[in-house]
Amino acid sequence: MTQEVTFGERSEVRDYTLEVCTASMRSVQAAVAGGAKRIELCSALSVGGLTPSLGLLREVRTLYPELRIHVLIRPREGDFVYSEEELRVMERDIEAALPYADAIVSGAMTPAGTVDVVATRRLLERSQGVSFTFHRAFDESQSPLEDMERICALGCTRILTSGTRETAELGIPIIRQLIERATGAITILPGGGVTASNIKRILTETGAQEIHGSASLRLPDGRQETDADIVRDFLKAIH
Repeated sequence: MTQEVTFGERSEVRDYTLEVCTASMRSVQAAVAGGAKRIELCSALSVGGLTPSLGLLREVRTLYPELRIHVLIRPREGDFVYSEEELRVMERDIEAALPYADAIVSGAMTPAGTVDVVATRRLLERSQGVSFTFHRAFDESQSPLEDMERICALGCTRILTSGTRETAELGIPIIRQLIERATGAITILPGGGVTASNIKRILTETGAQEIHGSASLRLPDGRQETDADIVRDFLKAIH
């Protein structure tokens, strides 16, 4: 989607990309029906997202061959400090996902709250050059600007972040700093609490060109599912 953004006396047309976070076939179908061209595929949104089943990934790829699928690799809920055994599980999950994925979404942190460069490099190497998003583990960073530099040096494609705050809207100042510091070397992808009413503000005030949201409703049974009408509202807001 393109939108003209004004900066003082000049204006430029920006091409915005929406990534819809989906955790079930039903949510994928709603995202596509609403007009999404790119999804993050995961499971268990109630705990922040976990690795999706291989069966779900393969079926989504079969049904939607043109859809851009970014696959979350996260073996459990909780922190992002992983044991050797958990890292091996993540490496195997990446290997299994690669034939069907356009990008891998993952990452690891140290107990001190900094990017685990060694562990993340292993995950990147197992991704075999496929686009790699360092996920919202980044929001636990005690030094986000420095950690962005580390992630960039590793060769990651983008960072998914709420600016280390509860929501991307609250994190606008940090996200803007990250984008200014990145100078195009890595894509900063705002996510967390994105709605149709704040999506345009987040993009405009941060300078981001991509944005991530679930576009979801909570069902009576407690499940959170993407809604096609909300996806359409997101796209309309950034048109």
